[in-house]
Amino acid sequence: MNRRAKVELFEQIRREYAYGVGTIQGVANKLGVHRRMVREALADAVPRERKITLRRRPKLEAAVAFIEAILEGDRTAPRKQRHTAHRIWCRIRAEMPEVDAAESSIRRYVRGRKIQLRLVGQETFIPQSYAWGGEAQVDWYEAYADICGERELAYVFCMRSMASGGAFHCAFPHASQQAFLEAHERAFAYFSGVFKTLRYDNLKSAVKKILRGHQREETTRFIAFRSHWGFESEFCTPAEGHEKGGVEGEGGYFRRNHMVPVPQVGSWEELNALLLEASKNDEQRVISGRTQTVGEGMNLEREHLRAPLEEGFDLAAVHFPHVNASGCVKVLTNFYSVPLPVGIEVQAKVHSAYVEIWHQGQCVARHERCFDRQQKVLNLEHYLEALTKKPGAFAGCTPLEQWRAQGRWPASFDRFWEALKQRRGQQPGTRAMIEVLLLGRQYGYPPLQEALEKALDLSCFDAQAVRLLLTAARAGEREPCEAVEIGALRAYDRPQPTTRNYDQLLENYPVSGVVQ
Repeated sequence: MNRRAKVELFEQIRREYAYGVGTIQGVANKLGVHRRMVREALADAVPRERKITLRRRPKLEAAVAFIEAILEGDRTAPRKQRHTAHRIWCRIRAEMPEVDAAESSIRRYVRGRKIQLRLVGQETFIPQSYAWGGEAQVDWYEAYADICGERELAYVFCMRSMASGGAFHCAFPHASQQAFLEAHERAFAYFSGVFKTLRYDNLKSAVKKILRGHQREETTRFIAFRSHWGFESEFCTPAEGHEKGGVEGEGGYFRRNHMVPVPQVGSWEELNALLLEASKNDEQRVISGRTQTVGEGMNLEREHLRAPLEEGFDLAAVHFPHVNASGCVKVLTNFYSVPLPVGIEVQAKVHSAYVEIWHQGQCVARHERCFDRQQKVLNLEHYLEALTKKPGAFAGCTPLEQWRAQGRWPASFDRFWEALKQRRGQQPGTRAMIEVLLLGRQYGYPPLQEALEKALDLSCFDAQAVRLLLTAARAGEREPCEAVEIGALRAYDRPQPTTRNYDQLLENYPVSGVVQ
């Protein structure tokens, strides 16, 4: 019988004795209890605590001395190299095979003794109160998502308001500094303002070196970003995640409630749209210990936030590499192709998801950012001019292989190329194919694919014929011109010429004559 049921029984006994049967024996008979319980209930309305009898543990007692020696030695051992209960059990099995104690018994005993010896943390956490717009906490956490049928590890950025409880989440394929700064700006737009203070752990995107106490040597771009938006930053003590417990708990809550089961989306943009919708849905919940919803708190907090700036921060990291002999520039640890001569210095702008190459104020190349090391990201289009001079290198070139892997080289291209080689020969046919590919810059590669398929159906294998098909397709897409009233131009109409006057020349010559 649990304690609540026993208290209710005592109340019934006391009421029956006072207003019912009136005798101990009568109450015992009516309620089906012993007379000792009736006397106990009449003596005190609160049941006495039941005495717990300590039972003997014959199997465990043989190992108690061994366990105590291990725990005593752990008091001076490094924190991360102390015995766990499982490790103690494994040692008992190996060193004391005569002891047949279960692992669960060892775990219970070790847990109790570690608490008594203060080998486990018994820290007290102090509840905190926050002013509106005063502080938000920032952190990354990991989750998985099925993107285009492939399971990808997503790094999810979270910014949580400590006053209202509102939180913003967005995912990136890599937790780079550009993604870190871009996520801040998205969060400021979601909250419609900037918090006075943002609290972080010691992530590399913001902290370059940990100094004494709470002092940090911050990265240059983070300092510039903080100065641009006008907030203050605070950093937690290393390995003390409870100092930003709000965002730590938010990440776990959001992952359990909105990313289970694993989201299935078609792109990273679709995943972020799903996370944004989930963040807005959480505005309807009421956090334990509060009386208003998260959304109501966010509406009150917006009045205390600093208004966001109209112009954002330049998030791209800028580098100035030179074009190497392979037609690439090295950006961070990877190589990206560019359609420029060897030796030219260019400007590389690194964003969270892509890399842009600029030269003389124009963007000459744009690649999806690669997060591996020492990889080459090549675009076949950047090598077409060079391949016209070296057609023998076309068949086995790496840019072509990357286009095939990306699905940018359809089977119709191979069929047309093979037909050109059969009709013109290996080298001339390859040059003609490169000439056809150059048309993709002007007309686009999807229209080029359609034109090549039409040429294959017509058994027409010539670059100029493909150009004619592309031109005809583009001309067919034009809208018909509107009729124009010519009006006064009709005054300039002239009669159509005739050949009647030329018949007079025939009269001067005989019918059988020949006009010289």
